[in-house]
Parts: sequence; structure tokens; C-alpha cells
Amino acid sequence: MIRKKISAYIITFNEEAKIRDCLESVKWADEIVVLDSFSTDKTVEICREYTDKIIQHEFAGFGNLRNIAVKHTSHDWILSVDADERVTGELRDEILEKLKNGPDADAYFVPRINYFLGHRVRYCGWYPDYRQPQFFHKEKMQYSDQLVHEGFVLKGGMLSYLKGHIIQYPFLNLDQFFRKMERYSTLRAEDMFREGRRFKIHQIITHPLSMFVKIYILKRGFLDGKVGLIISMLYAYYTFIKYIKLWEKYEKTGEE
Repeated sequence: MIRKKISAYIITFNEEAKIRDCLESVKWADEIVVLDSFSTDKTVEICREYTDKIIQHEFAGFGNLRNIAVKHTSHDWILSVDADERVTGELRDEILEKLKNGPDADAYFVPRINYFLGHRVRYCGWYPDYRQPQFFHKEKMQYSDQLVHEGFVLKGGMLSYLKGHIIQYPFLNLDQFFRKMERYSTLRAEDMFREGRRFKIHQIITHPLSMFVKIYILKRGFLDGKVGLIISMLYAYYTFIKYIKLWEKYEKTGEE
């Protein structure tokens, strides 16, 4: 049986410190598509060593960028990989086996192993960390248009799970965390404002506290020791900043 071909896509912006390892982990794919938002570092230069299919597009929200990237792929089966992710050999082999024998679903979740400052995070909601299907048939799935934390719509297809892992290194240091938090909190506040979410003063207390309880207690972050405590507090802080930015947007518009 002839194996079905696969396209891997990656969205990038100033990822020179991480992108090479990501590209190395997907160079077995039949096609690599990079959608870059005008990086100012060496990201594109590195990507050109692995693919000539590099599309430049201004940032339009992660959901929209993902849909645009998929439209530029040549093959029906897609592997979505972020610049800070690495595809393991076990996942590669599992995907190739599916493509050879015929996939038994239209979209698959892939478990992630996450590291924080060199420590593997086993709890805090960071494992298996299913967010969106990362291996899917492009006619069966579409991303929602949120600026950040985008969802997906499965169009009449079947959803399943793979066993092979992706390894993710989201933050090499705390500076990267705070830079990402600054960007994502702004984007999430914009999404909330656009959705008509109202700001209430109690939210800057209750929502960060709820987030801490969710990550540290309900998601058993305490089992990750000091790393779990730090992650829980950082997520509470992110939540606080997000609601302050929502308040700021209403202040600027003069709305209550």
C-alpha cells in the first residue's frame, strides 16, 4: 500500500533559539511549510535550510494564522508543530504507520511532555496537555479565530488519540515567560473585549485566586514541588494582568 503524504507546518516569529531543533524533528515529513510573521532575527534564514516554502504574513491571531498555514500545504494530512516543540521518534513512526495502513480517524490529539526551566512538569495541567488535534486531515478540521488560545471545529470527522509524544520547551528562562505572558495577556484581553466580556472589580482577586487553586490543587501542581508552586503563581499573575488589561480597554473606550 502506498503511504499517504504529510505536510508539517510551523508558525514562527523570532524563534532562532528554538526553530532548528523543531525543524530537525520534522524533516522526515514530505513537506514543511513555515508561516512567519516577519521575524527580525535569523529564524527565516534557518528555516531556508529545511524548506523553500516560507510564507510571510502579518500577525492576525493564532487561529487565523493556523488556517492560513494549512491552506498553503500540498497534502491532505497535516502535522501541526509549534517552534518550541519536538516530534519524538515514537510519534514519527506512529504517524507514518497510520499513513501507510490508512488512518482510523480524521484528527488525532498528541500528548505533550512539557519542560519548565529544565524540569519536566508532570502535573499542573501540563500533561498530557491536549489542546488541539495536531495530526489531522485538512478537510475535516478548522481552527477558530481567537487571537490566542484558539479552539478548533471538527467538520463531521472522527477524533482519536495517538500514543507517541511531542516534547515542548515553552520557556528557556523566566524572561521568555514574561515576554510571552505580556503578549498573550494583551491578546486574550482583546478577545474578551471583542466577545463582550464585562469587567468587574472582584475579578482581579477572585479569578487569579481561582486560577491558583485550579493549577496547584485541582491539577495537583503541588506534586511537582517548587516548580508546581512557581507555575501556579505565575498563572495567577497572568490572570491578574489579563483582567487589568480588560479593564484598561473599557477605560479607553469610556464604556462601563
